[in-house]
Amino acid sequence: MTEVKNKMRKIAYIVFVLVAISACRDKDEMPCDVPTGCDSYAPIGENYNLNLPFYAPEPLIPTDNPMKVNSVILGRHLFWDKRLSGDNTMSCGTCHSPSTAFSDSSPTSVGIDGIFGTRNAMALVNLVFQPIVMWDGRQPDLEAQSGAPVEDPIEMHETWSNVISKLETDTMYQRMFTDAYGSQCMDKERATKSIAQFVRTMNSFNAKYDRVIYGPEQFTSLEQLGLDIWNDEGGSPPAVPMGQEGADCFHCHSLATEIFTDFQFHNNGLDSVFTDLGQGGITGNPNQYGRFKTPTLRNIEYSAPYMHDGRFNTLEEVVEHYNSGGHPSATVDPFMKFTVGGLQLTEQKKAGLVAFLKALSDPEFITNPEFQDPF
Repeated sequence: MTEVKNKMRKIAYIVFVLVAISACRDKDEMPCDVPTGCDSYAPIGENYNLNLPFYAPEPLIPTDNPMKVNSVILGRHLFWDKRLSGDNTMSCGTCHSPSTAFSDSSPTSVGIDGIFGTRNAMALVNLVFQPIVMWDGRQPDLEAQSGAPVEDPIEMHETWSNVISKLETDTMYQRMFTDAYGSQCMDKERATKSIAQFVRTMNSFNAKYDRVIYGPEQFTSLEQLGLDIWNDEGGSPPAVPMGQEGADCFHCHSLATEIFTDFQFHNNGLDSVFTDLGQGGITGNPNQYGRFKTPTLRNIEYSAPYMHDGRFNTLEEVVEHYNSGGHPSATVDPFMKFTVGGLQLTEQKKAGLVAFLKALSDPEFITNPEFQDPF
């Protein structure tokens, strides 16, 4: 009997909503005060044009969250709004600063309570092409990741219900949510969808590398040396029969992807004993201990410090880590095949690698007004 009553209530409510909507339309009144709730999460309005170059990878845009102009605008405001944190002092942009390619200059980020996390905030660059988010891949997609820091007790230390309570009395957000989703109803899902859309607009393809490979400019001799050994195998014969005395970078940071990542997890020889299990800490698989996502190298000059824990302050330190061969362990990646003896690169070659990495810098990206704080 209870189940029948519940069904009758639902039917009566639906009829009430339909009648109210019809009456509102007849009166041509806007806004119409009808208790619809957030019954739609499909963004509406004009499509957003990513304006990608012809050589960019195929964007990975969820079918249930297509890119729309108004939703991106909403996402930008939410990304920079400090009301998403428990004490209204921290926004997403606090740990993802434009000047550091939307990463954090601190080795590990600190939350509103002064507690430091264990990871360096990853740079938000070209994520529209990447199927993996976060160092350990714990979040299934960018939408989930966009909402997680709000509720993390070490980071923004807030609840989404409190965030929505703060925002829903703001007439600016009432208008923005209506423009983006068709009604001013606000909730976590609508908010995180919009933040994810905004982050997917942060794309960088105007470095010197692009202007050389696809334009009229030329590398310096040092940059060209770095590119040349980038694609060469490490080691030299006879000790390494197929060795080319190169830097072995291309295995994980392929030029072919155009964003210099293979979208995979690797143990790159940082430690022999793990204090952070990386991907293995999420999956529980011992074979994945110490493995972390390969980051993009675009704008790497700006996003120091480096590695998942920010242990290296300079690109020279990063190059020397790989030149040394890294530290052996049970899960060290097969591509880290010089943990004994190292790559033995010359000082000139190491300088060439650093010069080439800096040729991946896009100064217009970090100053793009469309990504800056709108408040």
